[in-house]
Amino acid sequence: MTKRKVRKKSHKGLWITLILLIVLAAGAGGAYFWYSSSLKPAGNEEQKIGIEIDQGENLNTLLHQLKEKGLIKSEEAAKIYGKLENPAMYAGTYELSPTMSVPEIFAYLANPANAIADYVSVMIPEGTWAKDTAQILADEVPNLSKDEFMRLWNDNAYIEQLASEYPFLDPSKLENDQYFVKLEGYLFPDTYYVGLDANEDQVTRMMLDRFNDVYAAHQAEIDNCGRSIQDLITLASVIQFESGDPSEMNDISGVFVNRLNQGMPLESSVTVCYALYDDFNSGEDCETNTQIDSPYNTYQHTGLPIGPILNPGEDAIMAALRPTGHDYLFFVSDVYGDGKTYFARTYDEHLANIERFNLQISDSQ
Repeated sequence: MTKRKVRKKSHKGLWITLILLIVLAAGAGGAYFWYSSSLKPAGNEEQKIGIEIDQGENLNTLLHQLKEKGLIKSEEAAKIYGKLENPAMYAGTYELSPTMSVPEIFAYLANPANAIADYVSVMIPEGTWAKDTAQILADEVPNLSKDEFMRLWNDNAYIEQLASEYPFLDPSKLENDQYFVKLEGYLFPDTYYVGLDANEDQVTRMMLDRFNDVYAAHQAEIDNCGRSIQDLITLASVIQFESGDPSEMNDISGVFVNRLNQGMPLESSVTVCYALYDDFNSGEDCETNTQIDSPYNTYQHTGLPIGPILNPGEDAIMAALRPTGHDYLFFVSDVYGDGKTYFARTYDEHLANIERFNLQISDSQ
C-alpha cells in the first residue's frame, strides 16, 4: 500500500490577510495621525502675523495665504477641515499667531469682531441699483444700515447740502418725488475701502467723490454735449443696462440718440425692469409688462426715462457722450448664443434678426 503524504494546512492566506489588515490599519492610523498633527499649531513662537480676507475670497486662496505666512502646516489638511466644518469667513484684516491650531484659526476668523483693520474692501459692480448698493454695503460693513442709506439718498435737505459741494448734482432735477431713489446714477460703482466706523454720509461721499473724478476728467466734453448731466447719466444708465460689453456701448448709444433725434420712443425693455422695481424678477418680466404706467417706461413715454435706472460705470458714461454715428434704429442681442448685439436700420430688418436667432424678445423696436 502506498502511503499518502498528508499536507499540513497552509496558513499563508491567513497571514496575507492579516498583513493587509495591519497595513490598512496602519495606513488609516497614519492618515489620522497626519491629519490630526497637521491641524496643530505650525510653530511655538508668540508672534502676530497679519492676513487680509477680501470680499468673496474662497477657501483655497485663504489657505494659500496662511501656508505662505507659516500659520498652518498643511493646506491639504486645513482644506479637509474647512470642507468638513464649513466655517464662516468675513472680510477684514486679522492678526494670527503660529501658536494657533487650524480649528482655532477658523474660529477666530469666523468672528468679524476680531478684525483689526479699520476698513473693509467692498466691491459695487457696474450697473447696480441704488437699493442693492445699500444692501451690499450694509452686508459687508456691520456699522452701516440699508434703511439709513435709502433715507439719505431720498432726503431733499441732504441733497441740497451735497449739491453745494458736488457741482454735478442739480437739486432742481433731483428733488422729484417720482424718483425711486434721487441719487440713483451718481453712486459710482467701484471697489471701496470702507472704514469699520464709517457712517452712511461718509460712504455716500466716497461714491460721489469717485463720480466727481470721472466728471472732472471729462467736464469740458460733458458741458458741451448738449444734454444736462442728469439726462446724460440717465442715457448712460440705459446703455449700461442694455449691455455690459464696452465694445457695443457706443453703437447702442448711437441707436438711442437716433431715435431721440427722430422723436421715436426708445422702447427699451430695461426701462420696464426698473419701472417694475420691487416687482422685477427676471428679464421676461420686462418684456411682458410694457404697458406698466411709469415715467420710467420708455414704451409709454417718449424721450428718456424720468431719471437714471441704475448706477453706470465710466464706459457707459463715455458711450453716452460719444455715440457712434450711424443710421441704425434697432438692435437685438443673441441672448441664447454668444450674446452679440445685431443692429438694423428698418423694423423689417430687425424682425429678421429676431427670427434669425429664434428670439421672442426685442429691444428698441
